[in-house]
Amino acid sequence: MKTGVLSMNTDEDPIPPLELARLLEDSGIESIFVPDHSHVPVGADVPEEMKVVYGGEEEKRDARFKASHGGLQREYYHNYDQLTTLTAMAAVTTTLKVGTGICLVVQRDPFFLAKQIATLDHFSGGRLIFGVGAGAGWNAEELENHGVVLKTRWALMLERVEAMKAIWTTEKAEYHGDHVDFKPLFSWPKPITQPHPPVLMGGMGPTVVDRALSHADGWLPGHTDDTFDGLGDRITELRERAAAEGRTVDVTLNFGRLDFVDQYHALGVDRVLYSLPTPTTATESEIRQFIKDLSKIAQEADETSPAPAGA
Repeated sequence: MKTGVLSMNTDEDPIPPLELARLLEDSGIESIFVPDHSHVPVGADVPEEMKVVYGGEEEKRDARFKASHGGLQREYYHNYDQLTTLTAMAAVTTTLKVGTGICLVVQRDPFFLAKQIATLDHFSGGRLIFGVGAGAGWNAEELENHGVVLKTRWALMLERVEAMKAIWTTEKAEYHGDHVDFKPLFSWPKPITQPHPPVLMGGMGPTVVDRALSHADGWLPGHTDDTFDGLGDRITELRERAAAEGRTVDVTLNFGRLDFVDQYHALGVDRVLYSLPTPTTATESEIRQFIKDLSKIAQEADETSPAPAGA
């Protein structure tokens, strides 16, 4: 089981992104993933589990971390640009894998995104993992500000993924769909990872396994509470259906917690992305201690686990 980190990647992090990337690589962490939000509209309907709860010792924290939008954690609207950050991180490391967790494909122009992903694949030496998604209902206004219709966002995302694959793998690429339509075109560079960087389908909805099998190389589900809600059964279904097609798939679990390591092993996932503490909830010394603890877990996983299939 590979050990990675999900960093909210903000301009308030006590450990700057490039220093963090080098620290993770030196600590034996396999990968870092960062999220993708262009903005958060004022008035967004924030789920309770994403709100900040202050009390006790946290009341002593700097006031700037208490100021949040509708209770939403500041990290959702203070984050650096995803692809710029990952490119810079790749430039200062040699083995650390860099991933989009997730990339909101529907908010990005597919022609530029195809070129950006291929460029990052080159600059990282093939260390990019491309997690994709269409955005959740709570950030509907963010999607709408990009001209995305909430009800058709998944159809749009799937067509854009297909279109980008055509651009990456075809000299004269063309695509004709309901949401994406273009005549033959030239676009370089092509990815150095063949046929393209591994694509992980983000999401937890009822049809996500279908999307992971039809458009991706694996699944990127999230673990956001104290239960697993049939996650093991869905992983089994994914792998059985993939095996019937003569292929293997990668399962990367997002939002991991250190107190669930044994359960993650039991699920047989290929990679766990542990949520790095943020300045809203932890000091720099606590964040560094978290990385030390995670380094031990990564070392134990390398010593006890067989090489997993997938990305």
